[in-house]
Amino acid sequence: MAEYNVNLEIFLKNQEFLAPKRYSYSQIKKMTNSFEIKLGQGGFGSVYRGELSGGNLVAVKILSELKGNGQDFVNEVVSVGRTCHVNIVSLVGFCLEGRRRALIYEFMPNGSLEKFIYGRGSSSNSHLGWEKLLQIAIGIARGLEYLHRGCNTRILHFDIKPHNILLDQDFCPKISDFGLAKLFPEKRSMISMTDMRGTPGYIAPELFSRSFGGVSHKSDVYSYGMMILEMVGGRKNVQVEVDHTSEIYFPHWIYKKIEQHEEQLELHGIVSEVESEMARKMIIVGLWCIQMNPFSRPTMTKVVEMLEGGLELLEVPPKPYMCSPSRSVESSTIE
Repeated sequence: MAEYNVNLEIFLKNQEFLAPKRYSYSQIKKMTNSFEIKLGQGGFGSVYRGELSGGNLVAVKILSELKGNGQDFVNEVVSVGRTCHVNIVSLVGFCLEGRRRALIYEFMPNGSLEKFIYGRGSSSNSHLGWEKLLQIAIGIARGLEYLHRGCNTRILHFDIKPHNILLDQDFCPKISDFGLAKLFPEKRSMISMTDMRGTPGYIAPELFSRSFGGVSHKSDVYSYGMMILEMVGGRKNVQVEVDHTSEIYFPHWIYKKIEQHEEQLELHGIVSEVESEMARKMIIVGLWCIQMNPFSRPTMTKVVEMLEGGLELLEVPPKPYMCSPSRSVESSTIE
């Protein structure tokens, strides 16, 4: 443990000009009022509401016991510490004191995208119309484009999913949770990976088997595609409780409707031709993003272009999957 901290201290010292502000554990306790208001819980630990001395609200993520060599903590501090973009969450500071580790982020009053896209009938989703969903999809795409192309160091996120997209007071989306991220300064297009990382349901096929192609920024594109299809469907892509097997896998079901040019998409809340076009645009882009072959997927730059352009410019892609997944589906994160 001591050796781990020494190595991490040396690493952070070398990164000092990039790393955000460092706080002591007593400062963390003070800013959270002794961990009074809990915002959430995950495999990583717990998140509490905090307030800085200037009055700015923050979200304080207290990391649970070290997993592996603490690489998730390092990834988070270094990768987010290097970013500055309206669609990437800002890391305000961190704490490393003995076994205690914490990450301090800007506060996102609307929480994660997840709660707004599942269970469409609920009142919580009523103010997220199709126009807002499209704007959120474009914002996330811009954030990913920045990670892949705009930073000095290319960053691959590897865990894009609704839970990791946070929304500010204006529902502007911000990509968060860089615990599984990979940084590579060289201008290589492929990276070598010894471990599979991500959340089942969003992991690109090449992370399961290299026979599908090399691991690259296109792996994030795949996760993004799965996510925007969930935004459109208002449900998980794999729905085990539906009666008809044909409806278990949403991308298949919606592909058939788009391919046959069906007028009625049978999606929640579409009341006008304009909204129908927005939904169709998101579906076609999502289906391009989840192509099995990484080379067939668009770059995030192209995704932004497609989402902002006209529907008439978009071609329906080839069917993305040969077969649907089975009914036994997990939803935990693999690290």
